[in-house]
Amino acid sequence: MNTGLKTGLNTGLTLGPLEPGSGVSTPAAAMVSSRGLNASDPLTLTVDIGGTNIKALVLKNSGEIVRQRESLPTPSPATPPAVLSVIEMLAERLAPFDRVAIGFPGVVQKGVTRTAPNLSPAWKDFFLEGELEQRLKVPVRIANDADVQGFGAISGKGVELVLTLGTGMGSALFIDGILVPNLELPHHPFEQNATYEQRLGQAALERLGLEEWQASLLRAIALLRATFNFDCLYIGGGNARMLHEAGLPADVRLVQNILGLIGGLALWTRVQGTSLVRAPQAEGAHCLIVDSPASDSPFESTPGVG
Repeated sequence: MNTGLKTGLNTGLTLGPLEPGSGVSTPAAAMVSSRGLNASDPLTLTVDIGGTNIKALVLKNSGEIVRQRESLPTPSPATPPAVLSVIEMLAERLAPFDRVAIGFPGVVQKGVTRTAPNLSPAWKDFFLEGELEQRLKVPVRIANDADVQGFGAISGKGVELVLTLGTGMGSALFIDGILVPNLELPHHPFEQNATYEQRLGQAALERLGLEEWQASLLRAIALLRATFNFDCLYIGGGNARMLHEAGLPADVRLVQNILGLIGGLALWTRVQGTSLVRAPQAEGAHCLIVDSPASDSPFESTPGVG
């Protein structure tokens, strides 16, 4: 595991090791920071809802981690009440904070979840933003989880595509830092009458084996390059750890899964020195530079799950 991350904003900030923290337990109704919502440096609880785990941490506007990442298993079935209960438990551990940013694995429009293929059909047309604001008593903003991870990875220059590989698959597209929201590329046709997610998600990895899964990914990269003519493709998510950048094409970069949390800041803040609109409700994004893995091979020899 990388011991630290540096921002791409030349601030000199280094984020510490990403070990689970001990969070402060506080009743849900008392989570608003005593400093108030107009504090000069409000604390943001960022949450990444995944098909396997739900993760959260608390950040300053600078990107500094105030309380380290906590994680709990995604409930099964992952219905709205069950997932909301897990988020409340994480929020209690990590309180206090002033506001919340959520990365959700599906289409999100104005705080309403439209799809959640790897959670439950019950998420269709669910007003998650409003429900969480009622429960946590702080303002909440929500976006697609791959969009959020993209906010943490992109440079803001040219055409940038983001893929997240985990339980399912996510995608995000940015043009000069401006988001094209809810791309949902994983559910588009790819090859052999299968979608991208059916060939590159966790179920495909287990069914095809590591070698064929890797080959499918390389074919997908070639097809996506021909489709989008991207300047850079970022690959993140839990299963990106089985790849090594050294053997991948020069326009492909691996990014750490933690960006699915760090990128949540873009739903609330702006980066100094840029006026690019990169989020549905805010300006800017926090961009991190991640060191490339040291290896002569683009792939790990042993697959993992998570």
